[in-house]
Formats: sequence, structure tokens, C-alpha cells
Amino acid sequence: MSIHSSLRGANSLVGERSVWTRVERLQALQKKGKFDPEKDSVYGLPKVRTKFKVAGKKKKAKEEGEAGAAPAEGGE
Repeated sequence: MSIHSSLRGANSLVGERSVWTRVERLQALQKKGKFDPEKDSVYGLPKVRTKFKVAGKKKKAKEEGEAGAAPAEGGE
């Protein structure tokens, strides 16, 4: 049985946002050196990619790679 959405904790409803505000986009572009406040306009800004969650499969593959590599080095 699932829990009603009104009974969930406040933190469980907060997720990563897929859209940034203009200020956040400007900060990201300034860090990359693609925006100069004195020369460029705040209108018509290029798209800025947000952070995405990465699946945990890389750790598992990395562990298997280390386990497989150790016997091969010491075996021959």
C-alpha cells in the first residue's frame, strides 16, 4: 500500500530543478567565460545544461574491472 502524497516528508518532495533562473544561468556562463556583463546582453542567452543524476552502475563496473585486472597481472 502506498503512502498518500500529503503524508510525505517535506524533504522527499524536493528534487533537482531542470530549469535555472536567469541569475543562475548568468553565473554559470560567467564561470565558463561565455558571458561578459559589460559587453553581452541578458536577453537571448544560450542554453545551459543543468546537473543530472548519474546512475550507480559505474561503481559496479569499476569494481569488476579492478577485480578482473588483479589476477591477470599476478597470474602471468
